[in-house]
Amino acid sequence: MRARTAASVVLAAGILMGTSACNLVAPQATLIRYDASDGVSGKVGTIAIRNTLLITQGKGAANLVTNLVNEGDDPVTMTIQYTSDGSKVNETVRIKGHETLAVGTDGPTITMRNVDAEPGSLFPVFFQYGDQTGEQLLTPVLTGAMAEYSTLTPTPLPPTPTETPTPTITVEPTEPATPDTEGAPDNDAAPTDETTVPDEDTGSTETPAP
Repeated sequence: MRARTAASVVLAAGILMGTSACNLVAPQATLIRYDASDGVSGKVGTIAIRNTLLITQGKGAANLVTNLVNEGDDPVTMTIQYTSDGSKVNETVRIKGHETLAVGTDGPTITMRNVDAEPGSLFPVFFQYGDQTGEQLLTPVLTGAMAEYSTLTPTPLPPTPTETPTPTITVEPTEPATPDTEGAPDNDAAPTDETTVPDEDTGSTETPAP
């Protein structure tokens, strides 16, 4: 009975030692870095880039949402680059020392226009400043369907005003008016020999016989 008990103790100790050895080799899950939200994260110099994503309405425009944490003492001007219509576009934001800049929410807004950022895809966004090595993040593209993102969709551009063409007025030439000669005296009429002589008695006029 004693031998069996001793063997059991040795076996149990071996199991415990084996379990402890596994803990020494396997990484602890709590030390593994991961993104707790929908966005992705990165690091450039003293700037920690956290929870980066794009919010779109699926019409070629998207708002950038990210938190830029300056872990250093000096202010940093960060360049954010993306592709629009085949060309590189640079946006800049300034982060003070030991400041967290919430781009797209409480801080500045960066609206990307004419970008190929379809909902559900990954859109490349490049972060860099100074002489630091930049980092490109494949940023998830989401819509405003979820309540927490419903107010972060890009504002549509106002419609481009169209010019109203000025109507062309064509003036037709008019012919000169023909003077009305009806009733005018005929200067070419032959003179008559009749002379009107006043009547002394009646005051009337008579035409003497020839």
